[in-house]
Amino acid sequence: MIDLPTLERTMEELGQPSYRARQVYEALTKRLATSFADMSELPRSLREELAARLRPCLLEEVETRESPRGSAVKALLRAADGEPVEAVLMTHRRRVTVCVSTQVGCAVRCAFCASGSAGLRRSLSAEEIVDQVLGFMRRAQAQERRVTNVVFMGMGEPFHNYEETLRACRLLNDPGGVGLAARSISVSTAGVVPGIDRLAREALQVNLAVSLHAATDELRSRLVPLNRTYPLATLFAACARYVGRTRRKLMFEYVVLSGVNDTGEQVEGLVRLLKRPLYHLNLIAYNETGGEFARPSLRELTALRAALERRGLSCTVRESPGSEIDAACGQLALPRAGAQ
Repeated sequence: MIDLPTLERTMEELGQPSYRARQVYEALTKRLATSFADMSELPRSLREELAARLRPCLLEEVETRESPRGSAVKALLRAADGEPVEAVLMTHRRRVTVCVSTQVGCAVRCAFCASGSAGLRRSLSAEEIVDQVLGFMRRAQAQERRVTNVVFMGMGEPFHNYEETLRACRLLNDPGGVGLAARSISVSTAGVVPGIDRLAREALQVNLAVSLHAATDELRSRLVPLNRTYPLATLFAACARYVGRTRRKLMFEYVVLSGVNDTGEQVEGLVRLLKRPLYHLNLIAYNETGGEFARPSLRELTALRAALERRGLSCTVRESPGSEIDAACGQLALPRAGAQ
């Protein structure tokens, strides 16, 4: 997509009235146009001039894969410089959620996540992030549905790309553009403390999720290397500041690894850390990525949830559809050479 300030500058350079910028912006974000040729409200000469200067879509769709039951669709997209980007559409009975990537690859390298296996290549611009959403909005529209939620839980660490992530949130929230409610947008971090503190000061009321995955520093440093920079005491001090300042619920994501982070020691640690007002834990069964870990059985997952709830913890099990097409939580990764 193209943001409104860029369109306003372009119209000024072309000697066009300022309202033309708003016309193009609404065509891209509300009518979901993919080319200037589709904007019949503009004079043909202007459409041709804009096409010579600007790209209305920054990501090209290379391939889509749909899960057998249709609950998830994964799109492989290509940026103008050839870099690959993956995004996922998740369809539920009442919600249609887009999971977007904020970077090409990831520098955090969580032990159970495929996204960091090839390291970080580059960060995405806000426009490239929003383009992931607009592409799936067109798909949902064709099925007479609409995107209701966006989660920043794809490839990359959003707070390692803070400025563009927040600019993307504002573009998605803009009532004159995409128009998603701020409370329908969720940003997930592996625990970048400066980013948590910055978000707490933002006027934009998006949701925050923290990827926890362990309740002791020893295990978390093994699973989430970022913990060596921001250990649990530092992380939870930032979480307390966030909740104290915003008074908003804070979500904690916990990928359950059978026999690793579902032990009695971890349960007790979770209770100590999370038995606080406005803290909520989401348990997510590990999705296979070819590593050393194993997915918990339904019985193990149910037992873990019961143990936590008996101790008074606010806790749910979150579904992560799309494992059949490598689209579930932790499975997005840069395509292998030749896969494109």
